[in-house]
Amino acid sequence: MNKKLAAALSGGAVLVLALTGCSSSDDNEKLDSWAKDVCEGVQPQAKKIEAANAAIQKETSDNSTPAEVQKTDAKAFQDMSDAYKAMGATVQKAGPPDVDDGEKKQKDAVTELNGLSASYASLRKQVEELDTKDQAKFADGLKDIATELNKLSKSGSNALKTLEEGDVGQAMAKQPSCKSASVTPSAAEG
Repeated sequence: MNKKLAAALSGGAVLVLALTGCSSSDDNEKLDSWAKDVCEGVQPQAKKIEAANAAIQKETSDNSTPAEVQKTDAKAFQDMSDAYKAMGATVQKAGPPDVDDGEKKQKDAVTELNGLSASYASLRKQVEELDTKDQAKFADGLKDIATELNKLSKSGSNALKTLEEGDVGQAMAKQPSCKSASVTPSAAEG
């Protein structure tokens, strides 16, 4: 039952990785500066989301009680909500990237990140409302949450992908902080 939740969560981690790109040698100082600001603001949030994913996966792989799973999941969902909200604030503060449709791309990405934040806050609330005294009911509730997570991980990153297309992605790829934002959870554990 919890394996589905863990699998759905690892799909959510893919959203964070949407903010990394491929390298290029084009020079656009304004865009490079924008990318540096965004990458530096996003990196700690990406780490927070990875840590939340790892906590949930660890809790679901142990023989944990429903109360332990509930506590861990609720905290992890809150951490993810906070992280996506902070990412949205970072992209908002950075302003539009210096590219065609930069303003629209920025606005769409901020809206999407804030939406993800609200979705994870809602999942936290759902987890907190589950009945931990009845294992079967708790398992059913977790299945519903895993379904929501799965939808979230599939629908999530369109605006982020659009934001980082072309020159923006190339500028982000040059930033050391964007490269390190894509650390895999296993490499981050030490």
